[in-house]
Amino acid sequence: MTKIFVTRQFPGTAIEKLSKQKGFEVSVYKKDQIIPRKELLKRVKGADIILSLLTDRIDAQVMDAAGDQLKMIANYAVGFDNIDIEEAKRRKIRVINTPCDQSTESVAEHAIAMIFGLAHRLIEADNFTRAKKYKGWDPGLMLGSGLSGKTIGVIGAGRIGYSISKRLYDGFGVKIIYNDIKRNTKYEKDFKAKLRTKTQLLKEADIVTLHVPLLKATHHLISTKELKAMKKTAFLINTSRGPVVDETELIKALKNGDIAGAGLDVYECEPKIDCNPRDKFELRKMPNVILTPHTASATIEARDAMGQIALKNILAFTNNKRLPNKIA
Repeated sequence: MTKIFVTRQFPGTAIEKLSKQKGFEVSVYKKDQIIPRKELLKRVKGADIILSLLTDRIDAQVMDAAGDQLKMIANYAVGFDNIDIEEAKRRKIRVINTPCDQSTESVAEHAIAMIFGLAHRLIEADNFTRAKKYKGWDPGLMLGSGLSGKTIGVIGAGRIGYSISKRLYDGFGVKIIYNDIKRNTKYEKDFKAKLRTKTQLLKEADIVTLHVPLLKATHHLISTKELKAMKKTAFLINTSRGPVVDETELIKALKNGDIAGAGLDVYECEPKIDCNPRDKFELRKMPNVILTPHTASATIEARDAMGQIALKNILAFTNNKRLPNKIA
């Protein structure tokens, strides 16, 4: 009997399908919340496979608590910075993640929505109207900025960066510049994109959108120096991972007018916003900032597809077949 522990219920049919498989004993943490650490350590005991979420820190302590029979960690997320990959490799525990086209499209759409929201001041205008401040048409009211012809700086030209670029390039005739660890000739050919150093990109771009994994090399990828390099009229979009941006320095840059605004779906000290023990709600009070609760991939289609990929990999593993989404 293969024992599988799922750290939290998630949308779609994957868990139900998993539970119906012969030879599987599936246990799920039922409460609609992040599983407490103490409970996680207790519930993983005896598990052959852990189906985790990005909010679960799966490290040596969890692996020890599970036992030597633990052979697989299936991470219900595209990113996997919540898992100690090197420790898993040392123990010969297989690790997979769940990237899918639906998630890619959802995050790309969300980032683009933030871009439009900032450029056209949609949140500000909505709040203004709801507050009954609208007294009639005014040619100078809520002036925003157009997108056509602007320069989009994409940091991380992977699947999501490509998807965003395609929609903005085809639909709005924007200029694409990008920065990545390696040159992407297809990306350059498809969008006439130009490779730039990070500093060059920040100086040139009207909108900077981040699509990198959280690694040591990308922690605080955007901090004081980078924010100072950006145009005062530029917007910063982060739908990747919170610690990629130095949130304290971002707040300073916004307050000082070093950049025009920001769209954030992720936060450095998530779920806290501002990283301040004495939370002053600074980001939440700024009219030129759009905040969403880590929901860029939150579509019905994406959530179900992620679950199906986890299921597919678990079945492949238990049948001694190649893992489609192997990380370790």
